[in-house]
Amino acid sequence: MLAARALKGSSAVHLNKIAIPEPGPQDILVKVASAGLAPGMMTLLAQGAFRHLPTTLGHEAAGTVVAVGSEAPADLAGARVRVHANLNCGACVYCRSERDMLCPQQSMIGHAAFGDVPMPLYEAYHDGALAEYVRVPHWLVDPLPDSVSFDVGAKVHDLANAVRALKCARLPLGGTLVVTAATGTMGTATIKLASHFGVARLILVGRRAERLQAVRHLAGGLPTETVALEDLPRDWATDHGLTRALRAVAPEGADAVLDYVPDGPASVQALAALRPGGTLVHMGANRSPLLMPLAAIMVNCWNVVGTRSCTRTDAQEVLTLLADGALTADELITHRFPLAEVEAAVAAMQSRTEPMWMAVVNP
Repeated sequence: MLAARALKGSSAVHLNKIAIPEPGPQDILVKVASAGLAPGMMTLLAQGAFRHLPTTLGHEAAGTVVAVGSEAPADLAGARVRVHANLNCGACVYCRSERDMLCPQQSMIGHAAFGDVPMPLYEAYHDGALAEYVRVPHWLVDPLPDSVSFDVGAKVHDLANAVRALKCARLPLGGTLVVTAATGTMGTATIKLASHFGVARLILVGRRAERLQAVRHLAGGLPTETVALEDLPRDWATDHGLTRALRAVAPEGADAVLDYVPDGPASVQALAALRPGGTLVHMGANRSPLLMPLAAIMVNCWNVVGTRSCTRTDAQEVLTLLADGALTADELITHRFPLAEVEAAVAAMQSRTEPMWMAVVNP
């Protein structure tokens, strides 16, 4: 089969022909109809977070079960499914308290591993879904409703990440929410889901005004305002220009900020635009230092929360919303690539020279 591979000593993606994986007793084999592209995948590869190389990339997938192991449920044969990528022990205090991402064995199919303990599941299932077939344990698939496309099924993981961030924000009913990096994958997913979490007003932050205008309709009628970094004073990064702009739109402060900014001062400046008791949830892997006196966090009783992934429950809640028709997400898929063009797809995802919300590969 054709597969997008990461090789030892290389930070690029390589398109190779490899053997179709053989399912073990508790495994199933999924013929991939759609695999998602994730912005952070290549960054993590370059940082050495992939512990088993060579490996097939891609942690987001949906398709049809074409083979079932002898100990897997026989009725899965022929089923439309989405693959849940998170590999966890299922028994630790974190797995038993809806905090799967903190499991010492937490890792992802076709993606990175974050702990330094033995990871037998990751060792067995590190190969991902940017391929024609993917082998997974039977307990890691969810039925995909007939009304949900394979493309949307592949991106349930990102929608579920947004659900997790919204839960962490602990928004009051009728709250004001700031979303940074609002024109990217996580930003657009959050805008789509905001109305399901009691948000009454959105303030969207992004680099370019034109791209922000293009995502406003995703809010589905919620009052929405935008703040474009390109419209701020030239010295905004050093003179708290984003904080002032957000305070001009919401003088009393926002109830929460969902921050997906990957670098720079926008994160801390958005934090300073919270109302007392507000929450900033960070999911952008921003490596810039948090340059703010701790006293400001103390006096304002601000909450700063980090989260890096969804739980299985989050994903199943997204599937329920999709199945009921309460949530539609097809319009979020702005780019589709054949597997043969995966290298160009990764390059487009990294450069984002054109607007890209969610991208999928169709083998």
